[in-house]
Amino acid sequence: MLRSLGQRPVTGSDEDPRVAELRTAVSRLRRELAAHPAEFPDRMIAEDELAALAAMTIDRAPEIPRLRRSLLLIAGAIGSVSALSQGLSDVREAVDLFGEPPRP
Repeated sequence: MLRSLGQRPVTGSDEDPRVAELRTAVSRLRRELAAHPAEFPDRMIAEDELAALAAMTIDRAPEIPRLRRSLLLIAGAIGSVSALSQGLSDVREAVDLFGEPPRP
């Protein structure tokens, strides 16, 4: 069985479960955003950052500071669209699985 994003096997994978959770949450929010009928000023920002998050989950472990930056931009872009609030919360929870970035 293959997933649509990146065509990776679902079973027998040694993939980091945090990455899998992030991929799932991002994919769900991207679908919800695409299906949302209303246009709003920062929609393109949200779409671009969700695409960047999706790309980060394909071949490597995401960089925590970059994850947090993308989450902040997405939240700012769609934070007032209540229909997308659950999807946004799911992405935030998936990002939180990675913990805090190391301090300099």
